[in-house]
Amino acid sequence: MENKCVFCGTSFRVPEHGELIANHEVLDLTDKLTDYDTNETGTHYRFHSPDELRTALENEVDNSSEEQWVKITDGTTDRTYSIAVNHLYYRLTSPEMADIIHEGAFESHLQPIVHMSDEIVFGYEALLRTHDRRFNPGQLFEFASKAGLHSMLDQKARKSAVEAKSVAVPTGQKIFINFLPSTIYVPEFCLKHTFHLIEKYNIDPADVIFEVVETEKVSDVDHLKNIFDTYKKSGMKVALDDVGSGYSTLEMLTLLKPDFVKIDRSYITDCHKNTVNQNFLFDVIARAKGLGITTLAEGIETEEEWNWLKEAGIDLGQGYYISKPQPYKELATSLPS
Repeated sequence: MENKCVFCGTSFRVPEHGELIANHEVLDLTDKLTDYDTNETGTHYRFHSPDELRTALENEVDNSSEEQWVKITDGTTDRTYSIAVNHLYYRLTSPEMADIIHEGAFESHLQPIVHMSDEIVFGYEALLRTHDRRFNPGQLFEFASKAGLHSMLDQKARKSAVEAKSVAVPTGQKIFINFLPSTIYVPEFCLKHTFHLIEKYNIDPADVIFEVVETEKVSDVDHLKNIFDTYKKSGMKVALDDVGSGYSTLEMLTLLKPDFVKIDRSYITDCHKNTVNQNFLFDVIARAKGLGITTLAEGIETEEEWNWLKEAGIDLGQGYYISKPQPYKELATSLPS
């Protein structure tokens, strides 16, 4: 089924052969694809393989923008799919990653988050992993952004995390789900799919915590606050990720009032002996406590880091020292029957 909202990505596979339809002012490939004709709908360029089309577009991407759209058809029906020129090109350069996103060929691995005070599991973060492990999440999201598939990937990743919660994380324990603010254009509309899944799987909204992913660069704070407010109105919690890195300054705690703050791992590494990191951590703990925000240290890798953070008053901990992520289906087998 094709996505109804164009922002979620054009849901189609580039055919093995077909036609690219474009107006000359958008794209002129007459010197590269010689099999074409022109009518009132534009120039119809016939291509005989994805590689032929990719080669024809190679020098066009730099001069293109997301506003320059063309149409693609397999040549056997009247149905066409609209797509930006640069998005089409990147899908042609990495068809394997495009297939992974279209097919949802990934799953959630879960990493535990524990109370620092008693080491009892508070919840889990859902981390995306492809089935064949050929690509890491960073590669997949970077490609998706260039190929116009980042909204589709983000939505499907959220779906995978919700499903993992329903199978492997007991009621009362939380699931932390990453999201990209740039893929959520109108929160009340774009998040309906996710909210429907939470209801479908009979998950308590209070067990769901949405966090901004570390790679996202937020320029519109009001938009992010609107997203946070939409989650909260639906009974869910929100987390600000990587505080101390990039946009996630301490001032954001006051502006956005998240329920949780995850501290950038660069401040966790060697925190037991790095006084600069310690001063920053004490500042975060004090500000968060004053605002009623729960602190979470991620990336804990040693006993020394754990002990210092516990003594300093961090609420929750996450990292390889506690446990590595594991497939949610494996975690589910350890649940009491």
